[in-house]
Amino acid sequence: LTSPYATIQKAINSSYDGEGDTVLVAAGTYTENINYNGKNIVVGSLYLTTQDTSYISSTIIDGNQDGSVVTFSDGENTTAELSGFTITNGNSENGGGIYCNTASPKLTGLIISENSANYGGGVYIYYHADPTFTNVNILDNEAGGHGGGVFIQYHCDPVFTNLTVSNNEASDGSGVYILTESDPTFTDVTISNNVADNN
Repeated sequence: LTSPYATIQKAINSSYDGEGDTVLVAAGTYTENINYNGKNIVVGSLYLTTQDTSYISSTIIDGNQDGSVVTFSDGENTTAELSGFTITNGNSENGGGIYCNTASPKLTGLIISENSANYGGGVYIYYHADPTFTNVNILDNEAGGHGGGVFIQYHCDPVFTNLTVSNNEASDGSGVYILTESDPTFTDVTISNNVADNN
């Protein structure tokens, strides 16, 4: 994509699946909720092209308390990528920050913070979803039920590398909540200062 678009979602809608399209996002705050809609494309801040980590905190997708901030729910595979953003202010029944159902995207260089949900305040991973997370901080999220930071259920095998899960709250599993034959892999992970009401 070469043309400027008013919103990230409009750029996603205009992209071509399977042709290596990249939506490159300038620094700033974008108040919207985005959905990949099954497109295996890359959406990234200038962190993607420069590896300058300052773009992670200066390129913000704000969900405006109006659903999951980013949704993968239509079979996106490992060539779908989200890179270099702060994901914040999402509110949903499932997955305040990231909602990933039956999809396996690549998520790199993210701050997922101050989102809320009943299940998976920061991240919700469900039903044969195998996403990969690299260089991700999941901070200050809240779940009324399970998984303040991350919720994983039903045959999911996500991979987490260089991950921090801190200061999240939930009724059960404040940092990470895992169940139903899921087998995540954690490498170089810090899980700290999370608070659960029960378990």
